[in-house]
Amino acid sequence: MTTIREVVVASDPTNHDALVGRVDASRFLIGGPDGAGHVSPGPNPYDLLCASLAACTAMTVRFQARRRQLPLERVEVGVSFRHGPPGERDSFERTLVLQGELDVQQRAFLLEAANLCPVGELLGISADIHTRPDATTSTHNASTQASYEDDLAQLPIPNITPD
Repeated sequence: MTTIREVVVASDPTNHDALVGRVDASRFLIGGPDGAGHVSPGPNPYDLLCASLAACTAMTVRFQARRRQLPLERVEVGVSFRHGPPGERDSFERTLVLQGELDVQQRAFLLEAANLCPVGELLGISADIHTRPDATTSTHNASTQASYEDDLAQLPIPNITPD
């Protein structure tokens, strides 16, 4: 039976109302604007989203390498999030660094395995995910780096006047 885990995020009155996330016994700060003109330290929600994709990708690649007994010594995954041009989909740029005595076919297999990660499958419903090995350059220059703070500032929050 699978236990359902819940991530809880709450303000911490003992730490200037900073947001703190927790999963079981793990705790982590969540950064971003606090509504009073300050930016709290820590990864913002876009950073956490990118970290989720990077972690899932690394776990999937590592799992497949072990399953196939490939000589993968180290995997490193970098992920950034970008807004697409108006009317187009947003995208994640994912860079995969594979270290070890891997041949061309093994590297290609692990690059393809990266596309099988469950978080990537979920995020791919509403955004494109471009995966490239570290040695190449990105071909997606038309997009702009996503800023959580800028997107939050653009939310259509109604002007509420007291009665």
